[in-house]
Amino acid sequence: MSTEHLFRLSRRGAWFVPLAAATFALPGCGSSSAHTSTASDGGGAAPDAKTATADATAREASTPPPLVDAASVQVPEGGNGNASGRCAIPAAAAPADVSSPTTVVGTGTAASCTAQSVVDAVHAGGVVTFNCGADPVTIAVPEIDIYNDGGKGDGSVTIDGGGKVTLSGSGTNRVLYQNTCDQALHWTTPHCQAQDTPHLVLQNIAFTGGSAAATSSVLGGGAVYVGGGTFRAYNVLFTGNTEPTIGQDYAGGAIYTFNQTAPVYLVNSTFSHNSGSNGGALGSIATSWTVLNSVFDQNKTLGNGENPAQPGTPGGGLGGAIYNDGNSYTLTVCGTLLTGNTAADLGSGSIFQVVDDLKGALDIEQSTFQGNSDTGAVQSASHPSIYVEAADKAGNAGVTITATTFN
Repeated sequence: MSTEHLFRLSRRGAWFVPLAAATFALPGCGSSSAHTSTASDGGGAAPDAKTATADATAREASTPPPLVDAASVQVPEGGNGNASGRCAIPAAAAPADVSSPTTVVGTGTAASCTAQSVVDAVHAGGVVTFNCGADPVTIAVPEIDIYNDGGKGDGSVTIDGGGKVTLSGSGTNRVLYQNTCDQALHWTTPHCQAQDTPHLVLQNIAFTGGSAAATSSVLGGGAVYVGGGTFRAYNVLFTGNTEPTIGQDYAGGAIYTFNQTAPVYLVNSTFSHNSGSNGGALGSIATSWTVLNSVFDQNKTLGNGENPAQPGTPGGGLGGAIYNDGNSYTLTVCGTLLTGNTAADLGSGSIFQVVDDLKGALDIEQSTFQGNSDTGAVQSASHPSIYVEAADKAGNAGVTITATTFN
């Protein structure tokens, strides 16, 4: 898939799932030692889209950001994620300051929080908060575009639901769409495939009923698609979202990311009952993910036949919870529960990770894998429900698993 093809298709919907209540006290992450595994080649996506990320990869910092004691972070009503997680939160992943919002959606009642007011607030950029009354509220919205030159000039937006707001696609459309290489969203640089902005931050909010057909240019993301710029999520619930198009490259029932110029952080978040051809919850090309103190439960793949698709199959079926592809990226999972996720192929009920240039890493700490499927050609008994090619095709090099259980 070349960057010239990254133009949008029109897409276009509410069912309510309340935010689950939980409390958090989460400090520190531990050290590491490697497990080994064996495997055969499991797949990949088009090389030119991956090659386009070389500039972005080179810009990533070589030293980790400082850590924030997670116990000091205030989580509002409606907390998500793994309440037993103990992994420290990098400063770059901490919740954004929303004390001086650019736009407040609503005037104190549920009726005042209209779909159009949400669309207008996101287009205005900056910090968006909500005042929809004392009770949780679900707002059915159309697909909301994030313009590359919107808001204060670079399209960046932080959306904070205060633990009471669910945005719904009503089973008919994606909720948020960011794509630096979509001409309809206004090109702002000559290198859209390696562009630092917009910065999208989602926190203290839920997404449900997102449904978006994948195409050859927009490969997934039932609720949220983020192409280019940066993205992070804190205390977010994704439930009942889907990417329904079956095929070998399509993925991400909840989120699909592409060409991210910095690691994507998912912190204290929950992904449940999402589905996609691959990657029931997450799908990506050229994205380094850091997943902290989160939950992936009952996500599933819809496809089968792997990538590339085996004869007589539609393809897909890889990574019940997480599907990652591309060059030179890492996946870090710490303090996270992965339970009851299912995939059709390669024993990848929880995670599928293929780093095509074998310059990547998989680092799992203080996590629990329970009841995830192990269907198909299982790669290694040492990490059931995971298929990985990080630094070699056998799944041995670049894989570090510590203080983690598999049941």
